Amino acid sequence: MSGRRGKRSAGLLLFRRTGDGLEVLLGHMGGPLWARREAGAWTVPKGEYDPDEPAWEAARREFQEELGLAPPDGEAVPLGEVRQANGKTVTAWAVEADLDPATISPGTFLLEWPPRSGRTREFPELDRVAWLGLDRAREVIVRAQAAFLDRLAEHSP
Repeated sequence: MSGRRGKRSAGLLLFRRTGDGLEVLLGHMGGPLWARREAGAWTVPKGEYDPDEPAWEAARREFQEELGLAPPDGEAVPLGEVRQANGKTVTAWAVEADLDPATISPGTFLLEWPPRSGRTREFPELDRVAWLGLDRAREVIVRAQAAFLDRLAEHSP
């Protein structure tokens, strides 16, 4: 196996109810590869985990690592799994909560940039976070993860 095939990620999809319907909290992937993209560049805050770690615990840990905030308490609605085009399996839960995107302190990753330059730079895991209505979220979320939005909508009248 190469690349992401066989890898697993877990995450929390926060949602809130507004006068205009449901909104979800998504993060725009950080780093130079995503800098000028919108469609397919937004994601549930999530991260990889080892097979011996329970997915729920990984989702909560990764929320904190990705956003720099403690994961919210509250009822967790299982949204199941999706398999992304890169082969990664993502498991998510929805939690009703509200937070101010301005309060996030994103985790970072290192990347050789520019490619083959020998220089390593640090980039935020998520370079911005925003509340989006379900229609807008469907336009920008990683394609496979749109299933999470549909499952949330089915669960929340």
